Amino acid sequence: MTSTQIDQIDQVAQALLSARRERRCADAQPFATALESAEQAYAVQAIVAHSLGWQAPGAAYWKSGGPSRGATLTHARLPSAGVWTSPAQAGDWPFTWRGIEAEIALRLGQGVDAAQAASLDYAGAAALVEAMAVSIEVVDSRWQQYVAAPALLKLADLQAHGALVLGAWRDYAPRDWSAQACRVQIGAQTIERRGTHALGDPAYGLVAWLRHATRDGARVEAGTVVTTGTWVGILDASAGDLVRVAFDGIGEASVQL
Repeated sequence: MTSTQIDQIDQVAQALLSARRERRCADAQPFATALESAEQAYAVQAIVAHSLGWQAPGAAYWKSGGPSRGATLTHARLPSAGVWTSPAQAGDWPFTWRGIEAEIALRLGQGVDAAQAASLDYAGAAALVEAMAVSIEVVDSRWQQYVAAPALLKLADLQAHGALVLGAWRDYAPRDWSAQACRVQIGAQTIERRGTHALGDPAYGLVAWLRHATRDGARVEAGTVVTTGTWVGILDASAGDLVRVAFDGIGEASVQL
């Protein structure tokens, strides 16, 4: 990278760090063209994580996904302090926005290094999964523009992540995901969907995620959890709402915002 690109990466990282420390949103507009690639956005993620002490050794939490199989999937390692067991209470967690995504989280039964990840296909990656659980991602942003912020700035900001709620784990097994029913309750509102995962299968993106997570010689440890993308888009919620998500035959999760 050029010195200008490195400076721009650091400027975006410092804006996000200030927003987190001061519990406010930064204006994305001055940085709209600061990042030129996903790799630069991931470099911002790494600076923020290092500065805030998020990257402890051992099993970790991730999000991974994309709008379709034809799209380039994106990934973010998540701070463990914002991962909660259902039923969860958000308390005074500093949300600015509260978007709700109903997801399935997968947990690895064994570790993976870069050489293993490079050789994986779909079947090999799915065979690494030992358990699955219903998850709720609470979408949030450190940008004033929220989901309208430039795509690379959202990716730099953990792809608009706020918190993750995990339901009870159960053994992972292949399912007819095209028939999978999902229900979300936000206060008095109920939303139902069936077979609406953007990739058709929560395990579809595992190969891309594992190759990303093990780049530069890193290792993904056994017990690592990845939440795999929304079945309902982003649903609006507010402080005080009780959110419940249920997937037939898999389980449920809830969070009091």
